[in-house]
Amino acid sequence: MPDAPHIEVTDLVIQYGSLPAVSPVSFTAPAGKQLTLLGPSGCGKTTTLRAIAGLERPASGRIRIGDRVVFDGAAGINIPAEQRGLSMVFQSYAIWPHMTVFDNVAYGLRVRSKSAAEVKERVGHALHLIQMTAFSQRSASQLSGGQQQRVALARACAFSPSVLLFDEPLSNLDAKLRGDMRIELRELQNRLGVTSLYVTHDLEEALAMSDTILVMRSGDIEQVGTPGEIYNFPRTEFVADFVGSANLIRGRVRRDLMSGDAIAIETGAGLVVHGTAHGRSPSDEACLSVRAVHFSLNKEPPAGDRNIWQVSVRRTVFLGDLTQVHVTWGDRELIVRQSGMTSWKDGQLAYLSVDREHCVLLEGQ
Repeated sequence: MPDAPHIEVTDLVIQYGSLPAVSPVSFTAPAGKQLTLLGPSGCGKTTTLRAIAGLERPASGRIRIGDRVVFDGAAGINIPAEQRGLSMVFQSYAIWPHMTVFDNVAYGLRVRSKSAAEVKERVGHALHLIQMTAFSQRSASQLSGGQQQRVALARACAFSPSVLLFDEPLSNLDAKLRGDMRIELRELQNRLGVTSLYVTHDLEEALAMSDTILVMRSGDIEQVGTPGEIYNFPRTEFVADFVGSANLIRGRVRRDLMSGDAIAIETGAGLVVHGTAHGRSPSDEACLSVRAVHFSLNKEPPAGDRNIWQVSVRRTVFLGDLTQVHVTWGDRELIVRQSGMTSWKDGQLAYLSVDREHCVLLEGQ
């Protein structure tokens, strides 16, 4: 595997006719790391990936892979996809059903006119990486969905690409297999040390597999950060709501209760919530994000005098590992997520509490 290059995207604009699909976006994928483009359908993440791959021609901007510019609208540079040294794994796998596993993996090498000996060596190495050596002579039509995905991955790795691109490759798998493949893909990326761009709308996938997450919305970048930063310190209401289950609490800023990075807001129902500004400056009205898992719900009031409220249980929803509890808090409903099964009854009174550090001030929209 050659030294992994970084990917640099600068002021990229992609249009379909007169309609903008991707506004000017700029970002960098560090060499040897995995950057995930996360967002809802239609946000521009796959379009951006296809532009990097050379499958879409941007309207303007620049794409650099390592020390090589593969697209520059102003300079008229647009390197064809097959000359960019990239490999892409698609959602549909794109496996040839009439070929064996070996021939599927060897296809790209033979197109590149590699010798039979080199083809055998590289295919053998790729199949070993994905633990499919014993299936080399099996027809691809006899493989399960997970096995087909492994073959698609082996084919992508066989010719030692400088960059791997993934377009929602696990979305067709069942939930358990998808979870297993996340781990396998992440371990493989670490072993290869290849630069990877991964597109998904699945939050768990992004959190589990990424070094860096780039959250997109309507063709723009909302936030870039590590999985921990994106989840624990969302920047905007969209990121807070899209990345995990968050309660958005709006109110009037109580400047008389502010000190340093501590902030407090008062809701329309007169409830005061103490939070953390994380260096952000609030206006007169502000919004705090509180993850549903960060709330505590108890039958007795906990110690302390801040961020403790009496609430009424409205309903519970059992989700297996979690139970989602909906509570009436003032004049609105909040969602609390607790591990395992709980014994809460509809209409039962309880005490809701949360640490100030988990009430995060969001930037104004």
